Amino acid sequence: MYGNPQSVEDVHKVSKKCSYSKWANREILCDRNYMEVSIHVVPPHIEGKTVEKHDRLQDESWINAIPDAVDAPVGIWKMTFYTPTPKVMLLAEAQRAGYGAMTTPSRLVMRSPYGTPETYSEDVAGVPMDVLKVSTFLKTPYGLNMLDSAAACPTGGVVFSEEVITWHVPRRITPLMNKAVTILEMHMGIDGMRLDKTRMAARKYSLSDTGSHFVIEIPVGSPDGYYKSHALNYQYHITFTIDPMLELLWLADNGETRYKVLYPITTPLMPRFPQVTNRTVPEQRIFTVHLGPFFNDVELINITFSNGVLSVADCNARGFNVQEHRFSNGSKTFSLTVPFSDDVVQKHNPSPHVTIYSLPLVFGLLILPEHTPFPHTAELEVSLQDVVMPTITGSCDLEQFYLTVKYGNQGHNFQTMIGSRDLTPELAALYSLTKNSTHFSLVVPYTAADISFELLQSFSVKGRVDLRLWKFNDNWKLADFSLACNFPLTTTECYANGTMTALAANIESVPNLVLSQLTLRDASCKPMLSDARFAVFSFHVDSCGTTRTFFEDFMIYANEIAMHQTTGKGPYGRKAPQVPEYRQVVSCYYKIDQAETLMFHAKPTLNVPIAEAGKGQLIVQMRLAQDVSYEQFYKAEDYPVGKYLREPLYFEVELMQSDPQIELILENCWANLREERTSLPSWDIIVDSCENLDDRYLTVFYPVVAGSRALIPTHIKRFSMKMFTFTQDDVVLKDQIFVHCDAVLCDTNTPMGVCSGQCANPSTKLSRPQGIKRGSLATVGLAG
Repeated sequence: MYGNPQSVEDVHKVSKKCSYSKWANREILCDRNYMEVSIHVVPPHIEGKTVEKHDRLQDESWINAIPDAVDAPVGIWKMTFYTPTPKVMLLAEAQRAGYGAMTTPSRLVMRSPYGTPETYSEDVAGVPMDVLKVSTFLKTPYGLNMLDSAAACPTGGVVFSEEVITWHVPRRITPLMNKAVTILEMHMGIDGMRLDKTRMAARKYSLSDTGSHFVIEIPVGSPDGYYKSHALNYQYHITFTIDPMLELLWLADNGETRYKVLYPITTPLMPRFPQVTNRTVPEQRIFTVHLGPFFNDVELINITFSNGVLSVADCNARGFNVQEHRFSNGSKTFSLTVPFSDDVVQKHNPSPHVTIYSLPLVFGLLILPEHTPFPHTAELEVSLQDVVMPTITGSCDLEQFYLTVKYGNQGHNFQTMIGSRDLTPELAALYSLTKNSTHFSLVVPYTAADISFELLQSFSVKGRVDLRLWKFNDNWKLADFSLACNFPLTTTECYANGTMTALAANIESVPNLVLSQLTLRDASCKPMLSDARFAVFSFHVDSCGTTRTFFEDFMIYANEIAMHQTTGKGPYGRKAPQVPEYRQVVSCYYKIDQAETLMFHAKPTLNVPIAEAGKGQLIVQMRLAQDVSYEQFYKAEDYPVGKYLREPLYFEVELMQSDPQIELILENCWANLREERTSLPSWDIIVDSCENLDDRYLTVFYPVVAGSRALIPTHIKRFSMKMFTFTQDDVVLKDQIFVHCDAVLCDTNTPMGVCSGQCANPSTKLSRPQGIKRGSLATVGLAG
């Protein structure tokens, strides 16, 4: 039940007949690691024949003359090796030295490894050969025989080329033959097996007799051999190994000799640098690379990318798709695919519209079974014109520009310029920057400093915003956008009491226009208010060179706002007339015949009021706005207000009176650590009505335009500064600062000195004078 009995059906009778060639008188075998010679032993008595004396020592008296031979057992007694100096060894000694010796009833066999001390090397027809020569004393019941044996095996004679292995064996092997012999048979084989002519032709093998050598030619890469991989100095090399056989049968005076050589041949190391084949189709946005060919004893272990090493399994888990491809010739390649979008792929732009994708690789390979590692580097590169550039769109309403920048496929990798300035974080906050992953937007008032005025008309101004996107490192312009719109703006107002107000603007087409230097026809009539953007004039129709003309039912009062320059000397050294660089005509129309009905009631008074000189208070307040719009302000209970370092602080200083003939000028502003104005340390913010030029972050002045909050713009000044703290030896002295200002109230009819306007002459402002401060304002404390 539990056994494994064989049934009758399991037994099969097989017969096989093997045939062997007849033994030659001498058989010599040169095997892979030893040489062997077998000779025929002639029996002492053969019918009808007598053994020659040189083959047999049978004289009893001669045997008795050798005492050791008398007591030796029947068989091999001792051997004499010729190196070529004779060296005698007993059988046991020879066996211990690695030699083999045995007899059969008809044969004596001797075997020796290559390169033993009892063999020697001899050059035979240019081929090095290992030679064994030995005399063997063989004791038989019939007497003592001495038999000579010799073997000679090639240890060289191979010539290599890239395509063919050529093996030379001497035709006359002098250690084995004294004179010419007759070649009876000549055969070639592989792995010890003879090949017929058909198979030799199919393999492109050849065996020839040149008269001096037997020559065998074998193509490198024959299917009967094999390749082996190596890594010499971490570079891929290969060898080819094949085991050819040469078998000869020749006839000499002493009989036939069969000579067989099994000679494994391995080529020298041949460099085989693996080929990197880039099969990437750029439009598919996937790197595809093949590496090889290799032989089957090479394995891919890992791949080193720009950001680390991944095993083959990790590569496939990440989606890189590493595959091995085997071929019928015993070689193989490895393939790898990597999408352009993976972070192991490096990207750069040599031009604005082109992206170069690079994939540096180091393949980690291993040769089996030795586990010898070696690397192979590769770098793939593909160029694609695939950059989607950023785009800019814009629109306007009655007061502002609305700009939108949509990123391309490179993200927000550019700098932005608005007008002639970089869009800094502070400027972005001023223009209400909003952004997300696809675009950002700006809202820019038409009165902003970065807007250029192209044309000023009676009831509108044409403003233009310029936006440029560029890459600083490469100095590439990615996009250039301009948008011009007309905005409602009343430039001239006419009052029933005969007063005219006129507004001039800084027009782009007039270079070097300084608004504070504009005048009416009467050069003494200067702006009542001016900044870098606007200048405001207020005058009576019967002053400042105003002319009056009549047209139908109207009186027209006209004047001219201009900036003049002297063109040079005229005749007789006199100054030539001044030619205006800028001219703006302003006019008011009054109807000549127009009746207005007035109702009044007169009440007699006892005394006529008389204006007397007196004293009073003018109230000035300073407030901190929550943002640049100056619409929301912090209340008293909000102080101290927390701000980050370098965060903008928006201040507004306002005169709380309604006299349009008064202008408020900020003369000096500074910050310190206490409410006391004179406490130290302190830092200047505004010096002589201008920003402090010693400050890395300059104070910014903002224009004030008439509106519901600013009925008289000259009564309000706005500026911003960056939040900071006082430090000493890198230690913050206090996390709170106080801001103080000195203000001057000016008569607009006498614009002199500091009353010429806020920072009217910036080039003459050097430093804050040490003297009496005229007027003081409320102190504003801010938490650091």
